Amino acid sequence: MNRVAQQTGQAFAVALGAVALLSLMDAVMKHLVIAIGIIAVSIWRSLANLGLSGALYLPRRLPWPDRTTLKIHIARGVLGTVMAFLFFWGIGRVPLAQAIALTFIAPLIALVLASVFLKEQIGRRSIGGSIAAFAGVLVIMLGQAHAQLGPQVLLGSAAIIGSALCYAANIVIMRRQALAARPLEINFFNALTVMACWILVLPFVGAPASAGWQWAWIAFAAVLSTCGTLLYSWAYARGEASYLSVTEYSAFIWASALGWLVFREPVSPTTLVGALLIVGGCLVTARGRIAAPPEIEVA
Repeated sequence: MNRVAQQTGQAFAVALGAVALLSLMDAVMKHLVIAIGIIAVSIWRSLANLGLSGALYLPRRLPWPDRTTLKIHIARGVLGTVMAFLFFWGIGRVPLAQAIALTFIAPLIALVLASVFLKEQIGRRSIGGSIAAFAGVLVIMLGQAHAQLGPQVLLGSAAIIGSALCYAANIVIMRRQALAARPLEINFFNALTVMACWILVLPFVGAPASAGWQWAWIAFAAVLSTCGTLLYSWAYARGEASYLSVTEYSAFIWASALGWLVFREPVSPTTLVGALLIVGGCLVTARGRIAAPPEIEVA
């Protein structure tokens, strides 16, 4: 049991690291959306992701995934394309910290989905930690309610909520995917599916604008995305989705700091109170009862 506890604790720490990297990517993507637009940045980043993931995966000449695993890869890739488009479009119009706060409905929905589809038992500490963290989100939103919101912010908020619903399903699929395939395979087929989705919609959205001097930031975003995906794959192969999903709440701390440092977005007192509740929820869940994950072989 000590080995299981250690392994699951490591998975929790790695998932936190993945959140940190992807939060930094969110800040880079916010800059890129503002600079060259959502269509251009989505397509060019997808191309960079595919190039990087292919360079890591293809030289290994691993066997092609079976039909069931391939279906999981495609399902998550399609869902991820919709999720990412809605989220990145939204953060171009909403302060980063507020945008991340809106996404926190995803882990709560994921708890229910993991129980229904993965037959995972939801521990009392996981429920308590999620409630505490969500209370932090409510505090933040109450603070935002006093601010005057323009139509663009409202549309951006609606897009982010839609993205959060997609991400709740993504968390559950990510757990099944992590048990069926290794991280490099997951990363490559996810990037391949996303790029295929954008190729299919190109006739409707037109050719993307030139990236110009933004290529360095696009490459940086691709590296962060790849590293974050690999860390997530490693973590979700070793920990239950209902247990690891609460690490998503730590993204708010990064979003608050990056929003203030990079975009000069102020952090209100209610935001700070909410952040404390969010961190507390993560800590409560991390100390929860640990169940042994399935015996699997992962790289």
